[in-house]
Amino acid sequence: MHSPHDPYVRVRGAREHNLKNVRVDIPRDTLTVFTGVSGSGKSSLAFGTIYAEAQRRYFESVAPYARRLIHQVGAPAVGEITGLPPAVSLEQRRSAPGARSSVGTVTTLSNSLRMLFSRAGDYPPGAERLDSDSFSPNTAVGACPECHGLGRIHRTDEQLLVPDPSLSIREGAIAAWPGAWQGKNLRDVLDALGHDVDRPWRELPAKDREWILFTDEQPVVTVHPVRDAGRIQRPYQGTYMSARRYVLHTFADTRSRALRAKAERFLTSAPCPVCGGSRLRPEAMAVTFAGRTIAELAGLPLSALAEVLSGAGAGGEETARVLTGDLLARIGTVTELGLGYLSLDRTAPTLSSGELQRLRLATQLRSGLFGVVYVLDEPSAGLHPADTEALLGVLGRLKEAGNSVFVVEHQMDVVRRADWLVDVGPLAGEHGGRVLHSGPPEGLAQVPESATRRFLFTEDARDTAPVRATRTPSGWIRLTGVERHNVRGVDAAFPLGVFTAVTGVSGSGKSTLVGQVLAGVLADRQAGDEPGPGERYCAAATGLEAVDRLVQVDQKPIGRTPRSNLATYTGLFDAVRKLFARTETARERGYGAGRFSFNVSGGRCETCQGEGFVSVELLFLPSTYAPCPDCHGARYNPETLDVTLNGLTIAQVLDLTVESAASFFAGTPAAERALTTLLDVGLGYLRLGQPATELSGGEAQRIKLAAELQRTRRGQTLYLLDEPTTGLHPADVEVLMRQLHSLVDAGSTVVVVEHDMAVVAGADHVIDLGPEGGDRGGRIVASGTPAEVAGAAGSRTAPYLAKALRR
Repeated sequence: MHSPHDPYVRVRGAREHNLKNVRVDIPRDTLTVFTGVSGSGKSSLAFGTIYAEAQRRYFESVAPYARRLIHQVGAPAVGEITGLPPAVSLEQRRSAPGARSSVGTVTTLSNSLRMLFSRAGDYPPGAERLDSDSFSPNTAVGACPECHGLGRIHRTDEQLLVPDPSLSIREGAIAAWPGAWQGKNLRDVLDALGHDVDRPWRELPAKDREWILFTDEQPVVTVHPVRDAGRIQRPYQGTYMSARRYVLHTFADTRSRALRAKAERFLTSAPCPVCGGSRLRPEAMAVTFAGRTIAELAGLPLSALAEVLSGAGAGGEETARVLTGDLLARIGTVTELGLGYLSLDRTAPTLSSGELQRLRLATQLRSGLFGVVYVLDEPSAGLHPADTEALLGVLGRLKEAGNSVFVVEHQMDVVRRADWLVDVGPLAGEHGGRVLHSGPPEGLAQVPESATRRFLFTEDARDTAPVRATRTPSGWIRLTGVERHNVRGVDAAFPLGVFTAVTGVSGSGKSTLVGQVLAGVLADRQAGDEPGPGERYCAAATGLEAVDRLVQVDQKPIGRTPRSNLATYTGLFDAVRKLFARTETARERGYGAGRFSFNVSGGRCETCQGEGFVSVELLFLPSTYAPCPDCHGARYNPETLDVTLNGLTIAQVLDLTVESAASFFAGTPAAERALTTLLDVGLGYLRLGQPATELSGGEAQRIKLAAELQRTRRGQTLYLLDEPTTGLHPADVEVLMRQLHSLVDAGSTVVVVEHDMAVVAGADHVIDLGPEGGDRGGRIVASGTPAEVAGAAGSRTAPYLAKALRR
């Protein structure tokens, strides 16, 4: 029996995911780093076991009725954990925050700023004092009534909705309308209402055109469809929706990116004419502090906001001094983490997952909690090496405040500063799941099977890689006069046929230049439409004709539901289902390839609809999930499972790892190609049927890369990757870089936004932005070979790149 004051968190019998009955003791009040290759089990131990158990214990203290309202992850598969304090998790969430969420709301700094204006603002003579909610665009009392607190209004006109007025409605004159049955329905409803749908649009009366496009009425009429040959179509009640109403409704409510993008083509966006984009009512905008409105202060970079508040609060009243003092202390933590370039009104969807996590970390540092375990997921993600020191300082202060800091991390500079190191491995999936070392970092030197060891104790393990000769560009894409966010008046040149790394501190404009402008102009050219956003962001772009195809490989999930998996995304599942359909049993029974899909009725288990599990409703307790009582998790009905391929059912094939499947399908070209590319990018440990929701961002990115590698490439392709090494162990980075360099060797162009100096040192060309973030960035500080950039004066990247090159 351990003492209640046991200084260790003791884990016994952890079996979550691939963990193999793990037993480990971790000291409290330390900075403990969990390392290991992707898929080794480190996150399963830190988040899936330790944090999940702390959360479960907390929920047990909550009233059962209230527990139903809280999302719970369920009890982890572990024998026992002792010495575990309450825990706070700061994960890199992949779900996108809402458009109304901002830097100010994430950090709660907006609340303090609104309180400052409410209590210490300068009001017009005779004006009634407002409460803090009146300064929020997210409340009914504060939001501008015209734009509902969004700051912009979206409008459309006849030219946008009907680009070709020579067409009739039946011929598709109203381009904004949906296709397929829904568009036909709207045309039939108009016909039933007495409008001429076969007459050219320009010949229709002006009042009819106005009503068809812009009415807010939604009349219901009986539609008598024209009979098709061999089909009987009965009359039905159809509801009319104008083109404007349909476009605005789709833009505001659809969850489909494609539909939203299509709707956006028919809209113009402009600052709200009533509030001027401030999002607030006139009463709130009439109040000032230090001579500025709350919208003006919220639009300043945090570093500039701190300067304004310091000057204004110094000699003011006591209320102003107290409120500005609190704001300055909290802003200081955010700027310390390298985020001083952000403004309070910067919307959360435009932030990277690393920026969001660091904002939450800054908030926790001011919370004053002690005696808890903070579990962090790669806090160094998206950080330039120059900012890592500040991060380590913040983590140290969390520990000094009396907390335990458990960090899942791949950045070796962070690992070297740990008090305690838990290394999980040795490899991924079924070849991992063991704790190889638990102790001070220097002890890992005695563990030869650790993949982390050679990166931790050499200046850089990647110095054993062959030195590449610098490639010569086959051409250039030149962007002139780039104007977007903080990138102002910049001329940039990207070489073709080589590997280019774009570097710079956080907020220097890297993602803007590459992900928005370069990607935008290429996408606009390929679409062949009117000039799109990318072309509007630069004065001129040349050299685009040399690129036949643009491919952006990001870390977004490959699917939003468990029905999407590695096999379905790569197209491997199509080949597998065809193989099952060709078996003797399937042919005898008349089963086609569709029979072996768990997404459609026929072959799937109908009890669970092919999910493999069912929801169990519990009175006064949260719903829980259990294996389907009929298929026991197999997803298919017994008749489908009667069919075997070389002794395995379709469910058993989906349960194979990529590595095992490569042996199983040896000699089958359609399956071999996909499996070989997955092995090449280091994903041999994943199961074919592993749900997309269980994959990390790094795994999702490598699956996308594997899907791209198996294509028969034609012409010049340009690949854009934004921080491809995020979430990857240095050993996995080696695998990824081999694949990216092979794409260049095959004649393609690769451009990466990157902070890993070992990757930058191996590039052919480097573009360094800065010198700082936000308003003090957005310029190209240096460009050229890695050696040339490493010697550039005024570059924050140069000393770190020079160090990597010396290795």
